[in-house]
Amino acid sequence: MIEIVDQGHVYRNPKPYLRSIHAWHPSIVRLDDGTLLASFDLGQAVEALDYRTWISRSSDDGRSWSPPTRVLADDPAAQRPATQSIRLGRTRDGEVTGFGTWHFRDRADEGLVNRENLGYTEMELFLVRSQDGGRTFNPPEHIEPPLIGPGFELCHSIVELADGRWLAPTSTWRGWEGDEPNGMQAISLVSRDRGRTWPEYLKIADRSAEKVICWEVSLVELNGGGLLAVCWAFNERTGRSEPNVYSYAADGAHFTPPAPCGLVGQTAKLRTLADGRVLCLYRRESPPGLWAQLVSLDDGRWINHDEALVWQGASAGMLGRGTNSDELSGLKFGYPSQVQLPDGDVLAVFWCVEDCQHVIRWVRLRVS
Repeated sequence: MIEIVDQGHVYRNPKPYLRSIHAWHPSIVRLDDGTLLASFDLGQAVEALDYRTWISRSSDDGRSWSPPTRVLADDPAAQRPATQSIRLGRTRDGEVTGFGTWHFRDRADEGLVNRENLGYTEMELFLVRSQDGGRTFNPPEHIEPPLIGPGFELCHSIVELADGRWLAPTSTWRGWEGDEPNGMQAISLVSRDRGRTWPEYLKIADRSAEKVICWEVSLVELNGGGLLAVCWAFNERTGRSEPNVYSYAADGAHFTPPAPCGLVGQTAKLRTLADGRVLCLYRRESPPGLWAQLVSLDDGRWINHDEALVWQGASAGMLGRGTNSDELSGLKFGYPSQVQLPDGDVLAVFWCVEDCQHVIRWVRLRVS
């Protein structure tokens, strides 16, 4: 039921013998004229001080991509050294959105994450918008969260719901010194004024009391109404992942307690297909690789159907053999993002390591 039709690269360093440039965390949107936009992060290393988000375009359904350009220049209002990351989304009226973070890098000899306690460096959330198909973006708009993180995970693009709400799925994350007043839970910020203010949030999955982190959340609105979310469940005590969990909100607001969905993996991302089914791409632990899983929902219950291996080239990682921070930075592939094309095929992008380079790949999938 799931067939790989074609595949290739969105980005790989054209001159690895000359300079070190690696790529991570792609997101993809499709414009009304058929143009595809893919954003991704480039840097010398996954926590390097030159880490920024770039964007490429395709006018032939993903077969070829333009050289990347920066989404934003450095924020002129930022008086502190910072790195940047952005995830692209698109609203029904054609506006391209970018949900992003500034990670402040006052500790020049440290990464984004405290190696002792998995705490995040200081950060700010922001929103950028484009009215010209992602060619230019308005200045960043600060997002004031309705709860204390103090850190927040950048793991999703903005989701526009049928009722007009904008959702910004994320996870709370502990601060550099280990403070976590709201645990490390999956939530979604909520805006009712097209991103100008974010005074509410939805609780999606919280297992903080068990020392199980629910992160890398993915959330979609179903064709028949309701919201479906899936998370990577990571046990801090063992340093190992537990089976992925899902939550369902029939009313679009109140999610069921997280429950196993039958996938033994890590980062998982969803796409609601035109026929009502859901396609889930995820980093699977065994056999390792990027896998596609066809899913349906029956009275709020996650039902797995066909599956297919999309890419295989490395272990899923996070085996509990080192610190959680080091193993997280050492992952070798993941973060898929998908769009459905007019003919029904799905075009997905993801990052992976090939020939000692972190690259962005694309794959075209046909779901019968």
